[in-house]
Amino acid sequence: MGTAAMLRAAGVGLGDEVIVPAFGNVEVAEAVAKAGALPVFADIDPVTYCLDASAVEAVVTPRTAAVVVVHRFGRLADIASLHALGARHGLLVLEQGESEAPYDEIAQRRERAAYLHAKLRGVRTPDDGDGHTYQQYVVRVPGNGRPDRDAFARAVRAKGVECRVPVKTPVHRLPEFRRCVSLPETERASDETLALPVDATLTKRDMQRIVSACNALGGLLQPAF
Repeated sequence: MGTAAMLRAAGVGLGDEVIVPAFGNVEVAEAVAKAGALPVFADIDPVTYCLDASAVEAVVTPRTAAVVVVHRFGRLADIASLHALGARHGLLVLEQGESEAPYDEIAQRRERAAYLHAKLRGVRTPDDGDGHTYQQYVVRVPGNGRPDRDAFARAVRAKGVECRVPVKTPVHRLPEFRRCVSLPETERASDETLALPVDATLTKRDMQRIVSACNALGGLLQPAF
């Protein structure tokens, strides 16, 4: 059952608000609108890239009926805090995950992620977290007044390394869902994040190429924290 159908089945509809992340797929906000409700955007935790419970609490109103939590990049949201918030306010809390890879592939992804953790310089590597499956290996390219992430991505691709910007435009900046809201962590993540390959098919030589290409660009960046 899709998100819109689950919301409708729970009685969520016209006149209700549903809290969703702006960092990620527009399909979540579209599903809320399809159910007849109004999507309300809350900020993310900068480590997990998932909804931050305190940010969600800050936008709860008497019209809020539900929260849609999206687990991002293979890292789980703080679902215990979000369910506790839902219980306090009487809200439906729905979870959306990503398609899981087979266990042996997850193990290989984690192995490649550990290699990148140890070798990369000049970018902020992801926090391992509890149960991270590395559906995407997302680093931060710190900005210093220039579009460093985009320049970095172009330079890395020129060296034969595939990489991609995971969220090019936050949903609250898309024309159909434009909102005048303050989402600083969402904006920062949208500007700084870059997904590097950790596919199970990558060889050791491939991994060395990724590290070499990224580390050669370290002079463009602020020191990572």
